Amino acid sequence: MTHKEAVAVLPSAIARAILAGFDRHYGLFRYNAQQAKARFERGDWHGIRRLASERIAFYDQRVREAVARIEAEFGAAGSDSTQDSLWQQVKREYIPLLNGHHQPECAETFFNSVCCRILHRTYYHNDFIFVRPGVATDYLDADPPSYRVYYPLTEGWEQALRRMIVDLGLASPFYDIDRDLAWVLQALREQVLDGLELAIDCQLHALRGLFFRNKGAYLIGRFVNDGEIVPFSIPILRNSQGRLYLDALLTGSERIEALFNFSRAYFMVDMDVPAAYVRFLKTLMPTKPEAELYTMLGLAKQGKNLFYRDLLQHLHNSHDRFVVAPGIRGLVMLVFTLPSFPYVFKVIRDKRGKDTSAEHIRGRYQLVKFHDRVGRMADTWEYSDVLFPKSRIDPQLMQELLDSAPSLVEDDGNSIVIRHLYIERRMVPLNLHIERAEPEERERAIIEYGQAIREMVAANIFPGDMLYKNFGVSRHGRVVFYDYDEVAYLTDCNFRRIPEARTPEDEMASEPWYPVGPNDIFPEEFGTFLLGNPQVRNVFLAHHAELLEPEFWQRRQERIRAGLLEDVFPYPDALRFRHRKSSHGAGPSPSNTQIRSLS
Repeated sequence: MTHKEAVAVLPSAIARAILAGFDRHYGLFRYNAQQAKARFERGDWHGIRRLASERIAFYDQRVREAVARIEAEFGAAGSDSTQDSLWQQVKREYIPLLNGHHQPECAETFFNSVCCRILHRTYYHNDFIFVRPGVATDYLDADPPSYRVYYPLTEGWEQALRRMIVDLGLASPFYDIDRDLAWVLQALREQVLDGLELAIDCQLHALRGLFFRNKGAYLIGRFVNDGEIVPFSIPILRNSQGRLYLDALLTGSERIEALFNFSRAYFMVDMDVPAAYVRFLKTLMPTKPEAELYTMLGLAKQGKNLFYRDLLQHLHNSHDRFVVAPGIRGLVMLVFTLPSFPYVFKVIRDKRGKDTSAEHIRGRYQLVKFHDRVGRMADTWEYSDVLFPKSRIDPQLMQELLDSAPSLVEDDGNSIVIRHLYIERRMVPLNLHIERAEPEERERAIIEYGQAIREMVAANIFPGDMLYKNFGVSRHGRVVFYDYDEVAYLTDCNFRRIPEARTPEDEMASEPWYPVGPNDIFPEEFGTFLLGNPQVRNVFLAHHAELLEPEFWQRRQERIRAGLLEDVFPYPDALRFRHRKSSHGAGPSPSNTQIRSLS
């Protein structure tokens, strides 16, 4: 092959190498979800958590492999006009390869990730990467389609529901499927069907893939009647004897949104065409951005890509300025927001009020990213080299950026570049919420605050700094933790009771008279900085007084060290079928003489 021929072939070869890297990634991504199903059937809860954690690193591993291959085989790097032409051609060669591909939007994002590792950020525009999508996914679906359809008016409600469960292909037997189906139908009548006139188009739609997370598998579907859609989910659990049971029926967008809340771990679900799943989920949760849906399906990089497109579009159609976020000024993070956009942007300060390295802080955020967030710790998108137009930055914010984080800010003419930041869903800081709330609302927030700590403890997380300013209140009234620079594994902490004073002088001393280790924590001290307000104190002590006792924390440590995983489910306990009575008995607890398999 001549040099001219080699140059002509190079863009195509690079494009194919990038797509091969993505296809390897997505194959492993699907295999991970298939393993989750097998581990759910075996009741291997620790194994499921490991799968969820390991999968988060898959994408970056495959990107590094693709970059290494391109650099080794093609020596492709970019700066001069020849390279400009090369990478424009690589993109043009890549687009036809996505014809008929089942994950084209994710493959485009992978292309962006590889290019951004090789090229300077001056190349980050649509001539070289997919700032705008190159392939539409509006009508893309698999064969067979991503969801199954059932006709309850034709085959009967009980039989339609039974087939829906059978079609999931779970290997484990059910404890008492007749009882469970009767409860589902009873709950469906109570929540949806009573008083409803059923139309000729009455259908049940269920996504083919089960959604796995922790100890639960979730069937996600929708009830369609006269063109109206009612979202629903059926959580499936496994008892100690290895038998499955249907635990609840969740209906309505708000209940489904709680499953996909950004403070929870990502689902594992085997999807051939993720765009079809997102399109289906969007009908259930119309207000939830696609960026968050992709993220909750485990496709976090696709979520980041879509979020950045949303941000660019919003900036194009809005006029307000980025400002310092309301609340108490952080000692470690500078937090700013765009009032018309429901997110906050967090930058690690160069000049911090705590003796904590930037590397340590990033490590804490990584710890939370890879951990189960149990609905109580905000997820973050992490970005590098993000451009913000100067005209949209409030002067006070600009000055604070330059004063407190100069190493992360670069002037780029009409824009500034922030070299590293985190982005989270915006919430009302809990301390502000408590100050402004009516008594009933304040009481609910304090109860939620204590419950948030309990659920983090169940996941082996100690928040470290438990001040109210480090927690936020979501639009659904849920209290969520979001300040991670002091977060630690619960089992790494040493919870102690304060020793009795030896003398009156000990009691009056400004410093402890007893030795204190680096991991020592004294829960009795929590009340000093949390319960100064008598109204707050009364509510807290009525519901969460044991959080001030070291024995509470020690007992939780013992359970975690014994390998026990607490049940923390994303729906109210009151909705669980175990509270119902039927002719089959109460609750899902099995007996050896009362086992019914699904036929």
